[in-house]
Amino acid sequence: MKAWQFEGAGKPISLNEVPEPVPGPGEVIVDVRAAGLCHSDIMYMEVGEVSMPFLPMTQGHENAGVISALGDGVDGWALGDIVGVCTSGFRPPAGMFTPGGFADKFLADARDLARVPEGLDLSLAALATDAGMTSYHAIIKEGGATAGMKVGVIGYGGLGQFGTRAAVLAGAEVHVAETKESVWGLARAAGVVDVVRDASEWAGQGFDLVVDYAGFDTTGKALDAIKRGGKVVQVGLGRPTFTVNTPTILGRTLVGSLGGTVQDIEEVYELLLAREIEPEFTEIGFDEIGEGLERLRRNEVTGRLVARFGN
Repeated sequence: MKAWQFEGAGKPISLNEVPEPVPGPGEVIVDVRAAGLCHSDIMYMEVGEVSMPFLPMTQGHENAGVISALGDGVDGWALGDIVGVCTSGFRPPAGMFTPGGFADKFLADARDLARVPEGLDLSLAALATDAGMTSYHAIIKEGGATAGMKVGVIGYGGLGQFGTRAAVLAGAEVHVAETKESVWGLARAAGVVDVVRDASEWAGQGFDLVVDYAGFDTTGKALDAIKRGGKVVQVGLGRPTFTVNTPTILGRTLVGSLGGTVQDIEEVYELLLAREIEPEFTEIGFDEIGEGLERLRRNEVTGRLVARFGN
């Protein structure tokens, strides 16, 4: 089968022929129908070689498709079931520690499967397994966004658009900081109160919660924005290190949020099916994945890219 693989630092992702996976006990094979492209894929290609257990590594951690094979001991699932795969579940993360879904077939732990409701587009089903799950978990489960809270979202990209809308639906007063002015209209349409270019404009404004989906020298600005007793949830890792003013940590909380759960994915599925969240995304073909990652690298993408392939 065909697979897009990372072969080493400084090399572009390559389309290679690889053996088809075989399910072991408790595992399933998913024929991939939709795979989201993520800035994390680029980060892995730039710095991930030192931690990857082997090369070449098939990329792609945001996947949805159809179960085509079952390993021994798999209960509750059947051939033909349409599923998304949790990226932070029982099996080590795909695309970095285990082969991912930029391929015809994908090996998954059955415990990491989320059931896709009838009528939900598979591109949305794929997006929810990472962009949806990660952003939703950070702002709702980790951040606790709820009615009456003043909430800031840094970065209205692939993740921020999900998190922003989830907080609006929870009844929070939501503000967005986003450098790309071309998406400000999308943010306002999602129900935000205000959009600014830089989170430094929020300094001293007493936010209850700020979720940073960017991570480009923005964490300190998030801490400056929250009140005593407030919380910053860090999701984006746009830079490997960041600096904060020590006094801003006192009396405030800074936590990291990574991934989420199958339950988070299925909750996002219901919001997507009800069209309460309508993320911006562009579909591409399987053969366009390499160029799609370059478009992400050049910051030429609004929302998310999703590769659609298979029958």
